[in-house]
Amino acid sequence: MKKLIAVLFGGQSGEHEVSLVSAQAVIAALDQKKYQVLPVGITKDGRWLTGPGAMPALLSAADPALLPASAAAGAHYSEDRLGELEDAVAAPALGLPTVARMLPPGVDVVFPVLHGPMGEDGTVQGLLELAGVAYVGCGVAASAVGMDKALMKAAFAAADLPLLPWLLVRRTDWQRDPQATYVAVEGALRYPVFVKPANMGSSVGVGKAKDRTGLEHAIAEAARYDRRIVVEQGVPAREIEISVLGNENPEASVPGEVVPSGEWYDYNAKYIDGQSAIHIPAPIDAALADTVRSLAARAFLSIDGAGLARVDFLLDKETGELWINEVNTMPGFTPISMYAKMWAASGLSYSDLLDRLIALALERKQS
Repeated sequence: MKKLIAVLFGGQSGEHEVSLVSAQAVIAALDQKKYQVLPVGITKDGRWLTGPGAMPALLSAADPALLPASAAAGAHYSEDRLGELEDAVAAPALGLPTVARMLPPGVDVVFPVLHGPMGEDGTVQGLLELAGVAYVGCGVAASAVGMDKALMKAAFAAADLPLLPWLLVRRTDWQRDPQATYVAVEGALRYPVFVKPANMGSSVGVGKAKDRTGLEHAIAEAARYDRRIVVEQGVPAREIEISVLGNENPEASVPGEVVPSGEWYDYNAKYIDGQSAIHIPAPIDAALADTVRSLAARAFLSIDGAGLARVDFLLDKETGELWINEVNTMPGFTPISMYAKMWAASGLSYSDLLDRLIALALERKQS
């Protein structure tokens, strides 16, 4: 009998559009001989939609400026692929109080292809725990820590992982006395610095500041998305990434390197212009590759990860020092995303990767 997989996508974060494209790829790649798919979309205003019409409804309402170009062609989404669903699994829009009824006992695994707050941060994971259903990816605590860059860095520090200097800025403190905030940053770090909302991904709200004027603008932008802002020391670095897969005994893929099309790997370079270069495996020596894999597994375990994560590193071009940047507990699954590409280069196809993730979800539920 086929397993019923509920693919959850959309959401209320600034990464709504990226989630749609990730989910399209997942839906298209799930083996039709093994799985029946139940699409579940969450609109930007928090309504839940189920059934074959969920994806088209959310795509039609998406912001074209934020929607990766691969979504427009629909190459990774097929109405026929979802046509196998029986009418009984389709439902009208659902509010949060009725979500439990949206996930009937017949759902075997939920695949929450959600990026950013209110999806990747432990909130939906907590809901699924309450519903008693198996789900792909990290649990409540790991998802929350992995989403919050300040808490994440605290976990990394406790695990003795190499971290660049950084500072936490609270929006209320900045609003009360912006000059004191700028002086504090300049006293602890040197330009350039990167300014990030503590709880956001896909480089949404992230800015690079080369001077005081840039710092003012970057903090103002980050403050639009979060009340807590992380300011990190900038270094001339190569971006090295690793995919991690597993529960108690995680495996690490071959490393990959991203060469941004712009000055750094912002939202446009990741999803819109399609000009960033990707090298898999990363052109680094074997000893360094082994170090990166080891540190990635340690980072994953430091937040009590489960299922999957992508761990990102910065390799200083001048000193050769390696720094951990962040862990992403639900990395992008778009056609140009690194997570699946690095596993493919390690010998695990996209379809087989989805099988492994579903098996890990069931394993964790039974443990």
